Amino acid sequence: MTAIDTARPPRFSRGDHRTLGLAALGGALEIYDFIIFVFFALTLSQLFFPPQMPEWLRLLQSFGIFVTGYLARPLGGILMAHFADHLGRKRVFSLSILMMALPCLLIGVMPTYADIGYAAPLILLALRILQGAAVGGEVPSAWTFVAEHAPPGRRGYALGFLQAGLTFGYLLGALTATLLAQLFTPQEILDYAWRYPFLLGGVFGVIGVWLRRWLSETPVFLALRERQAQPVKFPLRQVLAEHRAALIPAALLTCVLTSAVVVLVVITPTVMQQRFAMTAGHTFALSSVGIVFLNIGCVLAGLLVDRVGAWRALMVYSLLLPLGIGVLYASLVGQWGMTWLAYALAGLACGVVGVVPSVMVGLFPAEIRVSGISFTYNVAYALWASTTPLALIALMPWSPWVCVGFCLVMGTVGLLTALYFGRRARGGASEASRASLAPTGCTRSR
Repeated sequence: MTAIDTARPPRFSRGDHRTLGLAALGGALEIYDFIIFVFFALTLSQLFFPPQMPEWLRLLQSFGIFVTGYLARPLGGILMAHFADHLGRKRVFSLSILMMALPCLLIGVMPTYADIGYAAPLILLALRILQGAAVGGEVPSAWTFVAEHAPPGRRGYALGFLQAGLTFGYLLGALTATLLAQLFTPQEILDYAWRYPFLLGGVFGVIGVWLRRWLSETPVFLALRERQAQPVKFPLRQVLAEHRAALIPAALLTCVLTSAVVVLVVITPTVMQQRFAMTAGHTFALSSVGIVFLNIGCVLAGLLVDRVGAWRALMVYSLLLPLGIGVLYASLVGQWGMTWLAYALAGLACGVVGVVPSVMVGLFPAEIRVSGISFTYNVAYALWASTTPLALIALMPWSPWVCVGFCLVMGTVGLLTALYFGRRARGGASEASRASLAPTGCTRSR
């Protein structure tokens, strides 16, 4: 047994916490820029589509533009991952936030359907595509960056904290929407105030770019450059040729992660307004509670990963996911009057969002890690997140329990994936990829 197996995992140094905090905060600002769209989906549907169009169709088309951002993720993610594996994690990590902020700023100043007709939704669509390409590079680069900076034995906590930072971007969006609903009337928001959160997103982007200037390249990437003269020429080709076995669990777990986020953050706030006749302010406040506890759930999930392993933690949270969402929708249907508590429990139960990254970074070796994660994560996320919201919105009139049944299916997928692929990993299938993180502990400076 090696020393690293018996020794207590080292504590996070001040430098480790600084790196992790900067990475998480920058990610939160970028995710805010991407997700703020969904909190104003109802407003945007009225502004960017013909007024004579039925309300349900306008909302569906507005969500269609939202999910188009997901469809653009693979192209941006694959290209940016290629350069991350060639030029370093830090450079691409900084570029992605700039690519996100500029379209957000432009949405805040662009004309609406009343001004330029059908050109308005087309421009909005183009800007969402740019944002989708940016977030496609952000998440895989962030996971890899943080995992390769983390001390040995603390990778789960580091990635859980990072996911909490990314989901904090959802909270920023919810709080901004709540504040606007308190400060302005619905008509004022429709007239001009809807622009403020997008303009704020542009400011957040500038702050995020500035913050990431203080980050350093990962020890793992630097060690790779010391060991080999040339990087892998085409990382994605090597992924597809030599690591196909890792693509299936990576894609399945991406769908599980995506489902938790879509149901908790994207679909439920809209459903509460439409089906359960809640006001926008009340809805956004409840959503904020759920996201706060999702942040906490991600950190707790990361701590569990460090204690029992990523695959076993995945089993636990795959079981909790449908239970938490079931409690939330039971409170809505039964009108228990404790919806905030149910939303908090659902947020904690969605801690699978904090587990999946720890599994993903262990599936691919360091020299092709960003490309491997980016390809599977972004393709699966694009396909799943672009269809799931539309399907759930379309099915919701049939039954309010649609989201619960959907999460039950996805929890089962996560559990079966952990049972099958986790057994193979413990048998040694992923030993090489775990070993590829060793330079992190060897080259860290104190």
